[in-house]
Amino acid sequence: MDEIVSALRDQLDELSALLAGRDEADFARPTPGCPGWTVADVVLHLAQTDEFAIESAAGRLPEGRANLAGPTAPVEAVDDTAALMVERERGQPASVVRDRWQASADTLVTVLDTTDPHTRVRWVAGMLSARTLATTRISETWIHTGDVAEAFGVELAPTDRLRLIARLAWRTLPYAFERAGRELHGPVAFELRSPSGEPWSFIPDDDPVTIIRGNALELCRVAARRLDPADSSLRGEGPDTDAVLELVRTYA
Repeated sequence: MDEIVSALRDQLDELSALLAGRDEADFARPTPGCPGWTVADVVLHLAQTDEFAIESAAGRLPEGRANLAGPTAPVEAVDDTAALMVERERGQPASVVRDRWQASADTLVTVLDTTDPHTRVRWVAGMLSARTLATTRISETWIHTGDVAEAFGVELAPTDRLRLIARLAWRTLPYAFERAGRELHGPVAFELRSPSGEPWSFIPDDDPVTIIRGNALELCRVAARRLDPADSSLRGEGPDTDAVLELVRTYA
């Protein structure tokens, strides 16, 4: 858990640095990765979901509130619910939104740092471990840090935190297929190239029938719905190649 909480802290710090010193005009900038949302909306969304995560890790999140649109609802329905939450609270001054997010981020790190990683907690996808919850917060914060950076015209260098996000995408493939009403032909492996060039392999216990190969950053961006698989260099072999690249997601 220490590695994951440390990675979460680093990811939160990256976003905090991007937001430091930004004014109302900056927070009003549109975010191409989240059509219809401004930077303020993205930061508000992160504050709201961090607050949910705090309640979840502390065992205080009621089932109905945790599941948003429901654990078996289409991904689009969950996204629509998140959009409605933002709509209800948008329009606050930039400083208020930033301070709310920073407070939630600081509290989340403190809570997760003292939580047993094996504790089962409620979340959008149902019950999951506190360790997985922490990883989903890394993933979502990374996704939206990229959205904010794009809005500001800042290019961020990828880091090895992507390994945790890529592993989450790999581990949740069965769930992704289940939600889409599809079936895997068998286990899937990822053979990826890290930002430093080091190979990252995610290999199932049983022999894989499908193997996805390529750039780890691109895989994470595809899973984040920020890159079309057809525009990536990702390639695969096996019966589920196209379906994996279509459905892979981090379920942040």
